[in-house]
Amino acid sequence: MDPQTVTVLTQQFFNALTLGAIYALIALGYTMVYGIIELINFAHGEIFMVGAFIAMFFLTSIGFSGSIPDPLTLAAVLALTFLVTMTVLGFIGVGIERFAYRPLRNAPRLAPLITAIGVSFILQNVVQIWRGPSPVNTPQLLTHNVRFDIGAASIGYLNIFIFLVAVVLMVALQLFVGRTRLGRAMRSTAQDREAAQLMGVNINSTIAITFFIGSALAGAAGIVYGLYFGSIQFTIGFVAGLKAFTAAVLGGIGNLAGAALGGFFIGFIEVAAAQIGYARWTPAFVFGVLILVLVFRPSGLLGQPIGERA
Repeated sequence: MDPQTVTVLTQQFFNALTLGAIYALIALGYTMVYGIIELINFAHGEIFMVGAFIAMFFLTSIGFSGSIPDPLTLAAVLALTFLVTMTVLGFIGVGIERFAYRPLRNAPRLAPLITAIGVSFILQNVVQIWRGPSPVNTPQLLTHNVRFDIGAASIGYLNIFIFLVAVVLMVALQLFVGRTRLGRAMRSTAQDREAAQLMGVNINSTIAITFFIGSALAGAAGIVYGLYFGSIQFTIGFVAGLKAFTAAVLGGIGNLAGAALGGFFIGFIEVAAAQIGYARWTPAFVFGVLILVLVFRPSGLLGQPIGERA
């Protein structure tokens, strides 16, 4: 393999990791909510979009509109942005669950599904009225020009930062769900809501916490999306949310590791399609792979087949 090909493959590998990390963070919210209450929260993509706008608004409000050369200042601003945005988005998710989904918890499944679509349109229109229909530039705290070399390939520090943020958040979520009392409550609720309630689990609080965490992760994805692409629009939630939902289904919806794997898988498919000159056909490739996986493994890559309960 010639050196130029190796260089291109290396750069595209890191681009795929970056895109996959964004999709994985959004997909985790889909799979968490479905695992707990079996709801496809189609408003989740718009929550991600709102997160990107909240981060942009926060950064411009505190006076940062360009790159920050000082590493300590950069780290402090990024940490504060993640804290504020994820907290705000978490409470938005809790509010949506409380007022839109909780009253329909025992209704036929079609009712909350239609409500989720309605909430997504509400969020889209609120942001459109707030910031307008045109794309909005986001502050580039860490520009693409800050790079390091791997052989002949030039990799942006921003790519590494986004990947590391996603990995840290995913590992933290896995530890939270697997090793904490609240995590056990979430897992028991997902397994059998009625039995968990009989054992003393507060179902309403557990579901609210699930929405908080899922929405906060979508907020984090919104932050890194703005940093990476440099421009956001009120329509970005639909496309990104659809791909993240596909990632959750591809990996095995209800499975956290599967959602993360599905996100990275789609990132690699997109980058590979663009590299061979079929960028316009990316959705066809993504959904074609999804169809193949579901035909031969209906539960997804890491999902477990679930039999009928007695």
